Amino acid sequence: MNRVVITGMGAICGLGHSLDEVWGNIVEGKPGISKIENTNIEKLAVQIGGEVKNFAIAEDVLEAKEAPRFDKFIHFALHSGFEAWKDAGLVDHSYDPGRIGTILGVGMGGFPEIESSYETFLAKGPRRISPFFIPAIIPNMASGLMSIKLNLQGVNYTIASACASAAHAISASAFEIMSGRQDVMVTGGAESVLSNLPMGGFISMKALSKSVDEPEKASRPFDKDRNGFVIGEGAGVLILENYDKAKARGARIYAEVVGHGTSSDAHHITAPHPEGDGAYRCMKMCIESAGITPDKVGYVNAHGTSTPLGDLGETKAIKKTFGNHANEMFVSSTKSMTGHLLGAAGGIESIFCAMALYKGVLPPTINLDNQDPECDLDYVANTAKEFQAEYVLNNSFGFGGTNSSLLLKRYTE
Repeated sequence: MNRVVITGMGAICGLGHSLDEVWGNIVEGKPGISKIENTNIEKLAVQIGGEVKNFAIAEDVLEAKEAPRFDKFIHFALHSGFEAWKDAGLVDHSYDPGRIGTILGVGMGGFPEIESSYETFLAKGPRRISPFFIPAIIPNMASGLMSIKLNLQGVNYTIASACASAAHAISASAFEIMSGRQDVMVTGGAESVLSNLPMGGFISMKALSKSVDEPEKASRPFDKDRNGFVIGEGAGVLILENYDKAKARGARIYAEVVGHGTSSDAHHITAPHPEGDGAYRCMKMCIESAGITPDKVGYVNAHGTSTPLGDLGETKAIKKTFGNHANEMFVSSTKSMTGHLLGAAGGIESIFCAMALYKGVLPPTINLDNQDPECDLDYVANTAKEFQAEYVLNNSFGFGGTNSSLLLKRYTE
């Protein structure tokens, strides 16, 4: 099987529009959650989120006449995809386009555009629905446009598995390279659902944080006072590459993708298993697939959504997976800063894992001021930690009981 390495990354979220800006703010422990300004959601009880501010897609990515035709999640995907492509040094590459593909994860698709178009329908009738409406909202248009803009003639599809979408996409992309079918994959995820219907639905479920008066403190994973998650938006896109070919062209390598696990809770449509059984089996499979023992893992980027059941269940799963080593390793939730990017979470959080390996710095869990005594691991509270891990693991769990874990390894010659 071919080795798979990460050679380029691009990110956008409430913390910034580029990998350098987002990572810099993550390490500094800055909150990227604020009052939502770009969408009229005045009827909703919760009006905070990890919103991307002051963003307009560059014309060399989408021309001015094209940009309004596509929902914002597609803009985010292309923006980060182009950044990752340039970061990997692939603007002038010699690869066969048929051996370069893209698989992206999108959990929900173009809700802002759906809402806008429905308002047009009600006010002006069906004849005023744009002919671009369907391409604007379908989840696979993110990968479709990526393939068109970058001339990626290999595999091209999108995975929708709720909050595990991007992680599953990265896993599927890694297998394409491991199997020898593709040499390069553009992968990760994008999401933008800071709008009335999805937010209203989560509010009705009582899933969102009620700490609306202090947005920057609303996401507080593993804290005793946590009371729900905060929705974020954005994208995290990675370039995966065949190691031998990346090495031959002198590519900069951030980290190696060495393991993946997946499982189902088979328990409830939205609630996690209370003992973290599915998460445990997922992490166990991930570690075993890499052929290592649990004590080799130094850091876990937790799913860590700031929900009472989710954080406790994941803590129990980590302790069951790692045994005594769980008390010696580090865990953190970057959702405390970005909010929960839903289908894009596994993309941007895999980037944070790769950067943790590359830079030797573990991102913190901010707002952890009153740690839940039942969540009793080292969650890198409030301040980043210098630590050179050999392996890091990233968890992404979604509605329907779907689970995904990815294992990255520090790259050495």
